[in-house]
Amino acid sequence: MKARVAVHRDFKISDIDERLYSAFIEHMGRAIYGGIYEPGHPQADAQGFRKDVLKFVQDLKIPAIRYPGGNFVSAYRWEDGIGPKDQRPVRLDLAWRSKETNQVGVNEFADWASLAGIEMMLAVNLGSRGLEEARNFLEYVNFPSGTSWSDLRRSHGKDDPYKVKMWCLGNEMDGPWQIGHKVATDYGRLANETAKAFKAFDRDIEAIVCGSSNDGMATYPEWEREVLEECYENVDYISLHKYFGNKSKDTLNYFGKIEETGRYIQTIAGTIDYVKSKKRAKNDVHICFDEWNVWYHIRDEDSHRWRTWDWPEAPALLEETYNFEDALFVAGLLNEFIRRSDRVRIACIAQLVNVIAPIRAEKNGPAWRQTIYHPYRFASIYGRGEALNVAVDAPMYNCHVADDVSYLDVAAVYDRKESVLTLFVVNRHLTDKAELDVSLTGFAKPALFEHHAMEGYGLNETNGPDRPDHVAPKQGAGVGIEDGKLKGSIAPLSYHVFRLKTN
Repeated sequence: MKARVAVHRDFKISDIDERLYSAFIEHMGRAIYGGIYEPGHPQADAQGFRKDVLKFVQDLKIPAIRYPGGNFVSAYRWEDGIGPKDQRPVRLDLAWRSKETNQVGVNEFADWASLAGIEMMLAVNLGSRGLEEARNFLEYVNFPSGTSWSDLRRSHGKDDPYKVKMWCLGNEMDGPWQIGHKVATDYGRLANETAKAFKAFDRDIEAIVCGSSNDGMATYPEWEREVLEECYENVDYISLHKYFGNKSKDTLNYFGKIEETGRYIQTIAGTIDYVKSKKRAKNDVHICFDEWNVWYHIRDEDSHRWRTWDWPEAPALLEETYNFEDALFVAGLLNEFIRRSDRVRIACIAQLVNVIAPIRAEKNGPAWRQTIYHPYRFASIYGRGEALNVAVDAPMYNCHVADDVSYLDVAAVYDRKESVLTLFVVNRHLTDKAELDVSLTGFAKPALFEHHAMEGYGLNETNGPDRPDHVAPKQGAGVGIEDGKLKGSIAPLSYHVFRLKTN
């Protein structure tokens, strides 16, 4: 398969917001308890945080993390998670039919986020609660001292405010499954008033309003229009969620869902533009794609289990085991976010540990990196700078979800300060090598100094506690610089990261 690619140094899409590589973690299953926090584990620190998990998280260089939900937040009392641990109540979590011990609350999570080097993105409950409780939470978290809520925080041993700038105004409020589900206009008005109050506290706060739970919702995309017409001038982002799977065992159709996601983003971007024009607004609203991941391997099984179990504490839930096919998909989806980085400024992989996550951890046992960890890490580490337009001339295919899907998927990021161009390349073809011919216009004397490759694995191969590094990147070969171009052959069903230094 011949594949011609053209990249031009000055054909820029956007400066990439580093928060494009953010994460999400919820009080759900073993994400918190048994994931990041397990007192008594051989790897636990004095606070109960698992150091082995923390090291894997630190290596991802995650810029921001959304917390504490998710569906969980829509019936959550944040006050239950502060103060002396032995005085905190145990509550029933209606979202996942389990018990919440509240041993980890905002202060403990802030400590963990600080250790991990991650900025917090906090979600407020606009389901069972409202503006007053959200405002109190903001004051507790962000005000220095001298008020009831800020002094309460100080009495809990946290003298300095957290200065959280990103606030999610509820979660999936379009979903009938959500505690406190609302129609679009009612939710939009509540979100507007909450955003106004938050910006009265601090005009630099970034308010994230709920968009559609997925692009299959009956209310999509009318939900976005109605919500934004109520709150456009006072919010900064609208959130999108989407999960992916391959139940049909059709690999090419699976990969085609990345194109479907591009249409989703484009539709909501157009809706944003329409509302901005209709309201004659001056501010811009961007997209926060704050829940995305592969979720299908045990989804149906878990869906039945959690609806019938008897309120356990931190049960194993949604603990997907990801294969090599999923890693190729995640690599392509990250490429799509880079290509759409002019509209998608923030994106959060859902979730971070144990629950549909790139990191898994056994109770009293080891932690390991799943297959999808590696493309996520490469994008986070090397995908910062300017997103560049890429022209690809390669064979295409049609599938159920999209037509004219290229077998070769390429995204390009240029770090102008370091004069380094990074190409993220996926060969989606099931059987054919791709003969690359990459034109690098405007890049003087390019030199390939890194080539990472994930190739040669069966689509169903996985990692696990007994083989934690079975599917992992290796040193790539077979590609180099010829006459100022990147040329060579890459295997079918493979993922590559090429790093080029230029003058």
